[in-house]
Amino acid sequence: MEFSPEHRFIFHNVKEYPRISEYIARFDTETAKINLIAIIIGLLTGFVIGVYDRILQYSNAFLGMQQEFSLHEFPQYYVLFVPAFGGLLVGIISHFLMKKKYGVDGLIETVTLRGARLNLRDVFLEVFTSIITISSRGALGKEAPGILAGAGTGAFVGRILKSTERQLQILLGCGAAGGIAAAFNAPLAGVVFVVEVIYGELETRTFIPIVISSVFATLVSSTLFGIKPIEISSYQLVSPYKELGLCLVLGLLAGVISTLLIRTLYYTKDVFSEIPPHPVFKPALGGFGVGLIGLFYPRVLGMGYNVIMDALNSQFTFKLLLILLFLKIFAFSLSLGSGGTIVPSLFTGAMLGGAFWTAANLLFPGTVAEQGAYAMVGMGAVFAGTARAPLTAILILFEITRDYNMILPLMFACVLSSVMSNALYPESIFTGGLRRKGFKIRRGREVDIMSSMFVKDAMITDVQTVSEEKSVEALTALMQISLHVGFPVLDSRGKLSGIVTLSDLRNKIKSGESDKKIKDIATRRLEVAYPDETLDTVLKRFASKQIGRLPVVDREDKTRLFGLITRSDIVNLYNKKVVEEVRDTY
Repeated sequence: MEFSPEHRFIFHNVKEYPRISEYIARFDTETAKINLIAIIIGLLTGFVIGVYDRILQYSNAFLGMQQEFSLHEFPQYYVLFVPAFGGLLVGIISHFLMKKKYGVDGLIETVTLRGARLNLRDVFLEVFTSIITISSRGALGKEAPGILAGAGTGAFVGRILKSTERQLQILLGCGAAGGIAAAFNAPLAGVVFVVEVIYGELETRTFIPIVISSVFATLVSSTLFGIKPIEISSYQLVSPYKELGLCLVLGLLAGVISTLLIRTLYYTKDVFSEIPPHPVFKPALGGFGVGLIGLFYPRVLGMGYNVIMDALNSQFTFKLLLILLFLKIFAFSLSLGSGGTIVPSLFTGAMLGGAFWTAANLLFPGTVAEQGAYAMVGMGAVFAGTARAPLTAILILFEITRDYNMILPLMFACVLSSVMSNALYPESIFTGGLRRKGFKIRRGREVDIMSSMFVKDAMITDVQTVSEEKSVEALTALMQISLHVGFPVLDSRGKLSGIVTLSDLRNKIKSGESDKKIKDIATRRLEVAYPDETLDTVLKRFASKQIGRLPVVDREDKTRLFGLITRSDIVNLYNKKVVEEVRDTY
């Protein structure tokens, strides 16, 4: 059979196929690039989380802590001092080697306010210190370090590729989603956590890459490393309508417990910030407190997966469930939150749900589901209340159980817990620390220009100071020459000892007393500002104290002067920022 030349297949230029050319022109190369990078980040994050999990297992084995503490297996001094020793190591590393501690709240701050630029050294040192804390039985979880490790992986890839700020925000989200997905073998929860907690909003251009990264991270962690943190049996309600009412009550109680957990954590941090020991020793002091609790109730130590399983399997009495609930909150707070908050929330929720079931079974014997069902609902509800992430809580429990029977009571309790907790305390466990710094972050965006600018950006660093040994006459002459009406006062060591203003001269000096020294009239009880505070916070301080200037000092050493900030400095920076934002919109 012969073929004529006319029948030969001819390769035409692609431009001769108009429809194909049209599709190629429509193809978004930027989106394709981000999605490809998301695959790489997912694979790397899954590997990093797997390595992290293995190192944690080995460090537990090294300290003899593969299982929960038992006073029959370890001497009392060992149980008491291992958490303290771990805290000391963490304190040394944090104080001497790290400039900043991140955590999930720091990640939110970085993505929202700081151009998504992480200090990779600090990130991975913090992940390393979490291994020390957990293996020495600090009452924390491993998922927040996993989130941070994933975000650090995303930032590392972004730095290599010299990504823009917007791209870095997406890549950090990809890594964070991969981190939580790999840690819990829960890809959906990883995606929703980033959208609900870190971004605070859903956008198509961010959603697709974090889904991709979450999927690939889970594939690597589950297939190569076999990570399965906890397995929960399937449960079913006995009397759906009655038990939905019980879940309503459980959800409200979970909101109260969530608030207690958040408030206890920040109260403990406040106490530790005020006590005299050097910052190096504060984590050790907290670890000693954790060990002291562990002497009597060793089940509160460590992550507590085994204890959660025991609660799900009805192994504890009502009294022990309540004791473990409150002691876990206290032990977690003593660990100063330097680790994951999800597992402690799940632990606390399991104890609450188990105790609630005991009471419900007494009131309605034989007509309620198993204790494990209520413990599971309690787990999701307390996490939803602490993180204000009900959808993430629902999906984590759903992906762990792979069972749809309990989805309605779980959804009901998680939403009610989040609502109740929000009514009692307006910030989540992640945004509470940011709010205390003056950041007001809602739905992933800064709600106020003043809340996104910092004292260090507006303050004057070249400050005219006066010695407290100088005379009032010299101060008067200086005010006339410099046209300033207030100066920070330094002692003989060059340390900040007060501030002196024109008002002090008028109110504290009588005629003929010009030979008095500045230290005799200076204001000693100072209101100060810190470099990392927002201008919005400082403005409120100006208004409430009716003052016009604040010395800017070090948080750790309030006698170390960095600069001075005035109302006019803030107004000038604000006007500049507004002009820039208006210009950028055109």
